[in-house]
Amino acid sequence: MPVEDDPGGEIDAAGPSCPYCHARMYKRHCKYVCPQHGVIIDCSDPFR
Repeated sequence: MPVEDDPGGEIDAAGPSCPYCHARMYKRHCKYVCPQHGVIIDCSDPFR
């Protein structure tokens, strides 16, 4: 579901939160993005 302050991404309610600020991250093109810190998790990350 697109959100107004979520340009081009989608908030994933079951998705992870940022390990630094605990904000809800959104998924964009196989990446999870924190609104404060940018890309945190990439789908190619072998530890996820």
